[in-house]
Amino acid sequence: MFIAQELRKKNIAEYLLYMWQVEDTIRAFGCSLPRIRREYIDRFDYSDEQKEEEADWFGNLIRMMNEEGCREQGHLQINRVTLQMLIELHAQLLESPKFPFYNTAYYKVLPFIVELRGRGADKQENEIETCFNALYGVMMLRLRKAEISPDTQHAVKEISTFIGMLSDYYKKDKEEGLKFE
Repeated sequence: MFIAQELRKKNIAEYLLYMWQVEDTIRAFGCSLPRIRREYIDRFDYSDEQKEEEADWFGNLIRMMNEEGCREQGHLQINRVTLQMLIELHAQLLESPKFPFYNTAYYKVLPFIVELRGRGADKQENEIETCFNALYGVMMLRLRKAEISPDTQHAVKEISTFIGMLSDYYKKDKEEGLKFE
């Protein structure tokens, strides 16, 4: 919860990737709050009050995962809404002539997106979701200390730069409001 709150303020892309990881963490502990509390939350250097807040947060996420039918796979509605906001902002940025650097970054990563889709990624998936899935997949590989090919590393670096730019525009839009025309 504490990490998520900070990330949401600073970088929406990192926040979304973190929340996907939280969903997987919950699944890894069998959606069991007592296990998450004992085997995960207790490992952090939190006060008792912070541990209770964290446990409440995880408990709410577990409840939502149960209610939304994503105990085994998929994403919580709150995370899908965040992704949708980024997808909509992406479309607005591409349509506007005021963001040529964003357009350039997009066309730079487009071949990677096409290649990812060709490798079996969901063809109906939005391009931004494809980017996030690639970033998350490589993040999971790194956590497992799996080898990542130089081509994949290069693609992920480019995608990361592009998603970082989208995240920056998201923050600027929330703080100041972007003018698209």
